[in-house]
Amino acid sequence: MKTITIALLQLMPGKSIEENLQKGLDACRQAKAMGADIALFPEMWSTGYGISENPDILKQSAIPKDGPFMTAFSNLAKELNMAIAVTYLEAWEPLPRNTVCLIDRFGKPLFSYAKVHTCDFGEESRLTAGDDFFVADLDTEKGPVKTGAMICYDREFPESARILMLKGAELILVPNACPMEINRISQLRGRAYENMAAIATVNYPKGQPDCNGHSTVFDGIAYRPEEAESRDTLILETGEKEGIYRAEIPIEEIRLYRSREVHGNAYRHPKKYGLLIDTERKEPFIREDYRP
Repeated sequence: MKTITIALLQLMPGKSIEENLQKGLDACRQAKAMGADIALFPEMWSTGYGISENPDILKQSAIPKDGPFMTAFSNLAKELNMAIAVTYLEAWEPLPRNTVCLIDRFGKPLFSYAKVHTCDFGEESRLTAGDDFFVADLDTEKGPVKTGAMICYDREFPESARILMLKGAELILVPNACPMEINRISQLRGRAYENMAAIATVNYPKGQPDCNGHSTVFDGIAYRPEEAESRDTLILETGEKEGIYRAEIPIEEIRLYRSREVHGNAYRHPKKYGLLIDTERKEPFIREDYRP
């Protein structure tokens, strides 16, 4: 396996779960026609990143992981022989979760990852946060790829991608729903570089409130033996418009690069990092709306 193909579904959501379901299924079919091995949705596709202030409406808009919405994508993944990373507002107690489910090409859900770093300074304070990160062996037509996921604000914590790398992730999927400007894109570039991992992010297009497209794919390969200088690890950045965007991720080259370069877990000293798991917070970082 030299490469795998990922399709970034930079789509404008509809006005209902039913509309998003149909548009999502159609987009996956287009992605397969473009040669995709994996189709990736933006954050919380089932609602178009809608989080109601009304607790009753919020719970009514959440869907179970084994309900008709998710089953439709599982069936389609099997039909198309293509993996689908679908995002949704997941029914959960006491409050719904912001979740991505990675479904393999046989229609089997490999993991359901709930966003760990919920934006508790805003509307995501009304959601339940996840408590772990997951990596699965994704069996594509071209071979297996160790694949993990984080969601939007998770990107801003180096620990998210670091844990995924330590669990073996070669590819990290990142559903997103926020303005992707130079600093956030730079965070993704940094996560890919320091973990020697491919990172694929898909955002909503311009026109969806607070979003502007600029979905990206980084391959994490900063140096090639045949090149005198370092290279930009960015292999795709979309514009602002709605569309399905295709990228080839050089998995075989990433594996070779990881076997010889100095980043990732090659020279870490975890025994010296005890302070990183200290739970005490001090000024100026005290926030009244922080949720442990």
